[in-house]
Amino acid sequence: MSTKPLWYRWARVYLAGACLTGVGVVLYMTIRPSDEQLIASFSPEIRAEYERNKELRQLEQKRLMEIVKKTSKSNDPIWKTGPIGSPLEKDQRNLSMELVDRELFHKTKAEDEQKKAISRSVEESKELERLIKEKNSKKPWWKIF
Repeated sequence: MSTKPLWYRWARVYLAGACLTGVGVVLYMTIRPSDEQLIASFSPEIRAEYERNKELRQLEQKRLMEIVKKTSKSNDPIWKTGPIGSPLEKDQRNLSMELVDRELFHKTKAEDEQKKAISRSVEESKELERLIKEKNSKKPWWKIF
């Protein structure tokens, strides 16, 4: 049997645990890459895919939070409340596994971009017509011909 008092042995245990935990935290803080570093390390194709689907993931996260809020207000079990189907159930109650329809999202996004481009071109053409009219109106009448 050891001649050291019991409190000394327990102090060594807690000190060793604290050292291990501290080393783990320090390694985690120094070795783990930031989000920007991780994205920069992706190949160009994966990075482009990540940037392209960023808004879709944000919309999915927003939809998921709405479902969580709705589910938390209900007294029913979570598997009966939410509109997300379980991959383990055979009868899905006509529920989809996707929170957002990807095709519809990309289609509406492309339509919005087209509408913005059209409105931008219309505004530019109106500005061009205004500038032409302004330029022509400043000339004296004998220089118009």
